[in-house]
Amino acid sequence: MKIKTKLPDWGTSIFTIMSRLSIEHNAINLAQGFPDWNCDDELLELVHHFQKKGFNQYAPMQGVLNLRKAISEKIEKLYGKIYDFENEITVTAGATQALYTAIASVVKSGDEVIVFEPAYDSYVPDILSNGGIPVYIPLNQNNYSFDWDLVRNTISHKTKLIIINSPHNPTGSLVTQEDIKELEKITRGTEILIVSDEVYEHITFDGQKHTSLASSEELAKRTFIISSFGKTYHTTGWKMGYCAAPESLTKEFRKMHQFIVFSVNTPIQYAYAEFMKQEEKYLSLGNFYEHKRDVFLSEIQKSRFKSQKCSGTYFQILDYSSISDKPDIEFSEYLTKEIGVAVIPLSPFYENRESRSLIRICFAKSDDVLREAGKKLSEL
Repeated sequence: MKIKTKLPDWGTSIFTIMSRLSIEHNAINLAQGFPDWNCDDELLELVHHFQKKGFNQYAPMQGVLNLRKAISEKIEKLYGKIYDFENEITVTAGATQALYTAIASVVKSGDEVIVFEPAYDSYVPDILSNGGIPVYIPLNQNNYSFDWDLVRNTISHKTKLIIINSPHNPTGSLVTQEDIKELEKITRGTEILIVSDEVYEHITFDGQKHTSLASSEELAKRTFIISSFGKTYHTTGWKMGYCAAPESLTKEFRKMHQFIVFSVNTPIQYAYAEFMKQEEKYLSLGNFYEHKRDVFLSEIQKSRFKSQKCSGTYFQILDYSSISDKPDIEFSEYLTKEIGVAVIPLSPFYENRESRSLIRICFAKSDDVLREAGKKLSEL
């Protein structure tokens, strides 16, 4: 049987490929973005508690009420925006599902969607599988900031959606208040919608704060805000996130959500709702990961890699141009097989797949692992 694929240019993701190589060659896995430690024991006990209490059947489609309330309260406290937990917050099976659902709920055949490169790898397949047309705009190469004049010149009458990601994967750059003002000007008086991927919202460094699009009264009216419990509580395998959006957008989001996944893990939702009462657990996350970033960068300080400190996420970009002229995928395979450190090449984050002599490492690892990986890389 011959099937005409909806995604002819996509196969297995680079994250899966590099993690598999890491296992095959017993390499330190700095490739895929997940911690190498367990989550908080108290959170595990809360999940078990609600399982034993009998909270094991379907949750409400939109999410457990207590959790939606907790999310609403957190957003108001941090960003000054009040979302109605009944009609404007939906709990999802991870941020990946939320991203797909948001895009699928508004993008139709022929709609253009602006994507900033380098871009997380799920955005474009989500657009294409819903008949949309991705329009690529590069971030400035020196610091991965936005070129808003280029955005203005790129927008057309077909532009339906703009995807923003901050803190940014893979570069670790942040949206600023100036970016917010520019985006307000650009979208004012238009029907353009925004998906704001904010899954690393609590992981920012050097005294910098996350600027959520929810903090803009004007942009919040046209934006799907998406975040992740997995990134915040070291539970990526539980696959749970949420989408906050105005009621009109949430109505469309839930139409799709109910048929994509319907509802998500019940006892875990109750556990998160209880655990979120301890605000210091997520408010201290930036300092926690800043330490790990600095441990790794200190270890490779005398290496031949060039780096500019990331401002957020748990990813760091390294420039290997003074070490090798191999294309980034080939160089990443070499590091994994011969040096014993698995990394992610940056070319898969670009539409043209062009190598730029850049790799991404994940520093959500124990200090000992980071030091060992840093020593191996410093030998190059």
